[in-house]
Amino acid sequence: MSNYNINKGIGRTVEFKGLKAQYLFIFAGGLLGTLILVMILYIIGVNSYICLFLGSGCASLIVWQTFSLNRKYGEHGLMKVGARKRHPRYIICRKAVHRYLKFTTKPDVR
Repeated sequence: MSNYNINKGIGRTVEFKGLKAQYLFIFAGGLLGTLILVMILYIIGVNSYICLFLGSGCASLIVWQTFSLNRKYGEHGLMKVGARKRHPRYIICRKAVHRYLKFTTKPDVR
């Protein structure tokens, strides 16, 4: 009988160093944005030590915050928090009750 390797990663989300799903995009986008900011500041003529300090500070903040969000909310939790913020807490009904109970008939057009 032959042994076959089964890919156990089918249907699972992409993971890199513990970061899952949308956190990878936040991580990559944040680091890319930091790189572009540092490049623009350097081209403008800002002191290179200030660019280096600002770039390393922003990059470390992005790494720390992304891993913190991943640990706190999990794989789908950030999307659930966003959906919860868009969902109304309660529905306000300001019409009088008799306006909902009033039935109007449509005229018969022939």
